[in-house]
Amino acid sequence: MPLIDTEFATFCCDDQGPRGGTPVLLIHGWPDDASTWDAVVPRLNAAGLRTIVPTLRGFGATRLKGEGPRTGNSAVLALDMIALMDALGLDRFMVAGHDWGSNTAEALAVGWPDRVERMAMLCTPPRLGGMKTPSFAQAERQWYHWFMATARGADAVRADRRGFARTHWNNWSPPGWYDEQTFDRVARAWENPDWVDVTLHSYRARWNEAKPDPRSQWLEDKVRATRTLSLPTLYVQGAVDGVNPPETSADVADKFSGPFARVVLSGVGHFAQREHPDAVARHLLNLFTGDPTTLTSTTDHSLYVRRAVPLLASVGMAALVGAGVSRRREKDDR
Repeated sequence: MPLIDTEFATFCCDDQGPRGGTPVLLIHGWPDDASTWDAVVPRLNAAGLRTIVPTLRGFGATRLKGEGPRTGNSAVLALDMIALMDALGLDRFMVAGHDWGSNTAEALAVGWPDRVERMAMLCTPPRLGGMKTPSFAQAERQWYHWFMATARGADAVRADRRGFARTHWNNWSPPGWYDEQTFDRVARAWENPDWVDVTLHSYRARWNEAKPDPRSQWLEDKVRATRTLSLPTLYVQGAVDGVNPPETSADVADKFSGPFARVVLSGVGHFAQREHPDAVARHLLNLFTGDPTTLTSTTDHSLYVRRAVPLLASVGMAALVGAGVSRRREKDDR
């Protein structure tokens, strides 16, 4: 990927699609990398959209400048993204973010409402109005937050970042959703020298166990002070998400006063754009190229349908073969 230079970082960034197309910023999450959008990007480009897919600070070939603290709170990630879009000469844009990217997109919409036209949040709820202490059930799912807040937990992550990340890939989505080749390829992005420090700060800062990057304090405060957003918004929820299950986003609509839809993807876990890119691309296109006033919340069962088609085909073939054998036996009997 090409490198884009900004004041505080040099970003690895993939810029695809027609130069004159409406820009769509696609922000990956954790533990993941920019390739999470690989199966979605061609569909957006084919619809005339220009896609900007950066690698976040602490991941892959992106490098922070200077010797300062390696921070990762959502607001500083949003500052990174604005600096990137400025460097590309892009003023207004639409955005979709997954996991960390979801809250980065939200911070962008809060901080620069005149620049962000439409927004999609995937699999991680908004933090508008501030983060409440989670229920015991949700705290159990988010055990890794509390684990990383301790010195021993931090040491364990430093000692085995791949093992730590694999735990979440295994727990957050249905069994068998990824292959080893994919995991190995993505895991190389976590070899970035800043990955652990950025990760630890991201999770500690959200629970006030670390202070946000000082440059971003104003934006963190503004996100907490903002109760609702009015821009057209799509929220994508995996029906079997192991870390943010459907109940965590049940009241997300209350955070948005404009056109809004919550789409639940049946059979999909936390990594929606990897697990069912066809559906994610379809719903993103509906948001980014359609009439936002027609956004409608729904449950999408297309993954089950896609899985059922070859099964039904094989059953049908078996029935035809069985019928043929039966007819031959009847003929032989005569």
